[in-house]
Amino acid sequence: MATTGPMIATRFGRETFKPTKPETLQRGHSMKTVTRLLAGAALATGLAAGGAMAQDDPFQVGFIYVGPIGDYGWTWTHDQGRLAVEEAFGDSVETVFAEEVPEGPDAERRITQMILNGADMIFTTSFGYGEATNAVAAQFPDVYFEHATGYLREHENVSTYSARFYQGRAVIGHIAGHMTESNIVGYIASYPIPEVIRGINSAFLHAREVNPDVEFRVVWAYTWFDPAVEGDAAQALIDAGADVIMQHTDSTTPQSVAQDAGNVYTFGQASDMIQFAPAPRISSIIDNWGPYYVRRVAEAMEGTWEQSDTWEGMSEGMVLVGEMTDAIPEDVRASATALMESMQAGEYHPFTGPINRQDGTAWLADGEIADDGTLAGMNFYVEGITGDIPN
Repeated sequence: MATTGPMIATRFGRETFKPTKPETLQRGHSMKTVTRLLAGAALATGLAAGGAMAQDDPFQVGFIYVGPIGDYGWTWTHDQGRLAVEEAFGDSVETVFAEEVPEGPDAERRITQMILNGADMIFTTSFGYGEATNAVAAQFPDVYFEHATGYLREHENVSTYSARFYQGRAVIGHIAGHMTESNIVGYIASYPIPEVIRGINSAFLHAREVNPDVEFRVVWAYTWFDPAVEGDAAQALIDAGADVIMQHTDSTTPQSVAQDAGNVYTFGQASDMIQFAPAPRISSIIDNWGPYYVRRVAEAMEGTWEQSDTWEGMSEGMVLVGEMTDAIPEDVRASATALMESMQAGEYHPFTGPINRQDGTAWLADGEIADDGTLAGMNFYVEGITGDIPN
């Protein structure tokens, strides 16, 4: 995952090439494939390459993943969404996927290959696939493209979608502020992009609200999924006195390290990571992609799909908070639940003033709510967090 330059602001895949699994990309090599490969040549010779036989093919939906589906984090939750599509549509839909696709030039090739193998719709599930998604979309205007956590919509057949993860991080920050005894909360950060910075700020604000003495120690891992690096980061934070660990990386290794250390609490990331409950994992932030995937596939199949930029959260069910174990005192569970319910009802926004920037200058006045544009491009810490955001 070593990468330099501007690509650092992405969800990077592994640098090594992994051959495509036959069952994921060779499925669906049907009349649709022949149609796309031969295109005008088939029509020119009078061959009905896209005729009645092609209409009998299932609608094929492809997923491009930056990590392995067994990470029990980011990629695993997207794959659960893929399985929800299969369950919802049965034999009328076929899904295919490619794991550990590096962000960058190779992604464009892998997306193209999936389409030539018959895909009618593609979900590219990481920020760094934006340029590749739009490049391929220009070549295949009859294919629907959905890009996760991105902003590039250069063609009418490209939509973007993301989740308001910062809402879930407000809840677990609230819990962390109550649970820490050392007043040191460790945070394993992936890359210094707005999504991650928003999460740190939201968690800190809500931890500090219930515990004015709490400190956040942030370690930048520069990876989304690397168990060894994540484990080292967790251990370094524990050695520095942290008794609560949060993570914005995708493996379960920080949970294992905390379990071995004892007396350290953690939160599941992206998925519930319930296998580490009742301790160290005491709750989790969960990404729930299934309903969105089912809805968008249905719209594509019905011909009602329209380009959109979706940013959903707790109210829509895209962001969930996992079970709070009995390790959390009853009154803290109750207050965390109340906070969660207020966001679900649209009554509370995690970034409501007064809030200052890290340097003490005013950002939000009393009662003022941050606008989506500022949140989408957030590149600063709030007051109280020490350390610098790396470039």
